[in-house]
Amino acid sequence: MQHPVFEDRRLQPILEKVLASQRLTADDGAAMYRSHDLLALGYMANLVRERYHGNTTFFNVNRHINPTDVCVASCRLCAFGKKKKDPRGYTMSLDEVWHRAGEGYTEAVSEFHIVGGLHPELTVDWYCDMLRGLKERFPQVHLKAFTMVEISYFAQRTKRPVREILQKLKDAGIDSMPGGGAEIFAEPVRRIICDHKINGQEWLDIARVAHEIGLKSNCTMLYGHIENPEDRADHLARLRAVQDGTSGFVTFIPLAFHPDNTALDHILPTTGFDDLKNIAVARLMLDNIPHIKAYWVMMTPRIAQIAQRFGADDIDGTVVEEKIYHEAGATTSQSLRREELLQLIRKAGREPFERDTLYRPVQRTETHFTILV
Repeated sequence: MQHPVFEDRRLQPILEKVLASQRLTADDGAAMYRSHDLLALGYMANLVRERYHGNTTFFNVNRHINPTDVCVASCRLCAFGKKKKDPRGYTMSLDEVWHRAGEGYTEAVSEFHIVGGLHPELTVDWYCDMLRGLKERFPQVHLKAFTMVEISYFAQRTKRPVREILQKLKDAGIDSMPGGGAEIFAEPVRRIICDHKINGQEWLDIARVAHEIGLKSNCTMLYGHIENPEDRADHLARLRAVQDGTSGFVTFIPLAFHPDNTALDHILPTTGFDDLKNIAVARLMLDNIPHIKAYWVMMTPRIAQIAQRFGADDIDGTVVEEKIYHEAGATTSQSLRREELLQLIRKAGREPFERDTLYRPVQRTETHFTILV
């Protein structure tokens, strides 16, 4: 097979590594981020994507639940969190969480995605009761809950080890963890955009412990604020190093910074060019993380569709009521019907594959689904 000569000739040595299935370095990652040859990056990323997943694009039927937006942190990047006395803030009761989970619920839903603010009063026992109540009411639904930042906060408030907190939540019903709160690991950047959060190494350490006790998780990177190409490449390399040891990361999701309604609203939002580049570089760098997700809520369904040719193999799910990005000005719909996701994938020339959270195939009838193990 003859491969093209790239407009950016500096990418040719990287293509040779890709063709030989050799691991790329952080310097390679920074070079790709600095390149404007998007088609070359997409070409290489698509080679790897099809090597791993052929023509398949994964999706699931899920619902997002954000129990509270009250948060003790004051991160400059965030438009979601509110202070306890802010009249705009909310905190659901347990009954409200369970009711919200059931609103519009059908047997089709296979996942609840649960994250929220760092509430100064809600206890770990409250969250355990929430998990147990969801499991009792929706026993077949996978509970993907709590970021590494939330776990650190629970441990800090209770003065208990992270491992103990994670095991307690696992015993109460948590099945896996989302990947939020990673932001960018570079400490000089982190001190500016989210100095109230745990540092990057602590995020990685908590992920490692979660994986050690048998919890899978996703991982993320927030881009498009004040970070540089080296910061992005370093972030990916550090995720990859943890994955070498644990194999616990299931999916990587690049998240574009939405500046509206944040303390960094002077920053211009990312473009489709930026979004596709981040998908492509992630697929090329993260050789040991199985899946790269194009999160349609963040990058619009159209860009997520194009991303299926730039390294992404997943387009997320039906979602329903996503608050965090919409508080920051996202103008996308808060939900897509399963039929709309199927159409998006097929019109991208890919074959849709419905999955559960851990990428096991879902076999569906009109009223029921079965996970094929």
